Parts: sequence; structure tokens; C-alpha cells
Amino acid sequence: MTDDRPLEIIKGMRGVREAFYLDKEILEKVRAEELTVTSPGTGTAVNNIGVTEALKRDRVICIIKDPRFRPPPEPTVILKCSDGQILGVEVFPDTQDQYIGKEGCLMISDGFVVFLNVIPTEGSNEAFVMPPVSFPELNESNGCKNVVSCSPAPTSDKMIREYKGLPDDAKLASILVAYDVA
Repeated sequence: MTDDRPLEIIKGMRGVREAFYLDKEILEKVRAEELTVTSPGTGTAVNNIGVTEALKRDRVICIIKDPRFRPPPEPTVILKCSDGQILGVEVFPDTQDQYIGKEGCLMISDGFVVFLNVIPTEGSNEAFVMPPVSFPELNESNGCKNVVSCSPAPTSDKMIREYKGLPDDAKLASILVAYDVA
């Protein structure tokens, strides 16, 4: 293992095709792009808090992953009202049973449930929130603190791949993992 343990740990994970640090130039482009993102088809606002938090860290690693990569430890997409209520969440195969067929839950896709019994207050707006997600493989024992991971918007993902000269392959996805040096 080299002196760069965090990058080596990530490169050794199942399903990782590429892993590399992002420099300030591309991070600024990603920051600007994320401010323009809305949900396709609905035009609902998307607030990628995960990317916002990642950009505050000392180092940002981009992972290009295939379907063999482990699922995230918690939801990466939440439908939230401006009054704070949660209208829906991303669902994973191992958590679907909590929602399928349950009163007040409507699976609108294989990966998302809406809570029918949540009534937003009048004038409340809804937005898709992409929160920062934990990334347990990096921690203080390997020189990392304040670790967060997130999924960039598809347009940011494409921009990162073009910047690095990588092909735009729909079978692959990117994740940003950011940390402060411990």
C-alpha cells in the first residue's frame, strides 16, 4: 500500500472501476452545476446537500463504480417538504419489506417510496434532498475524519468523466467521497 491509504482502500473495494482525486478546477465546475439541477420530468428542485458538504472537505475522491459496488448505508435521496416533513425516501432491496403493502406507503418505483399520510403545510414546497451519506471504510484509523459520501447529479457525473477523459457509460455511476485529513 502506498502512503495514500484512503485512495488505496477505495481502489481495493469490489465494484470500483476508477478512483481518483478531484482538483479545485473540476470541483468548482461541479459546485456551479449542482446549483442548476432539477428532477427530470417533474422540475422539482434538487438540493444536493451531500455535494455541498463534500466540497467543504480537504480532499475529494471520485469513484466510478459498477453494479457490484456495495449499496449505500442509508438513503441517498429523500423527498422533503420545506416545512421539514419527509414525503418519501429511497428504498433498497433489503429495506423494501418495511414499505411494500404497508398502509400509507406507495412504492412509486423499485427504489422509492412515498408516504401518503404526510400532508405538507399550506405553502410548503417540496424538493428532493440528497444528504451526505456515511462511508465507513474511511475513518480516523486510516487518516480520515469528517467523512461524507454523495452522488453527484448526472450532469456533474458526465462533466467529471469528460474532464478525466473517461467514457460516458450508463452501466457505471460515480460517487464522491470526501474527508478532512486527520
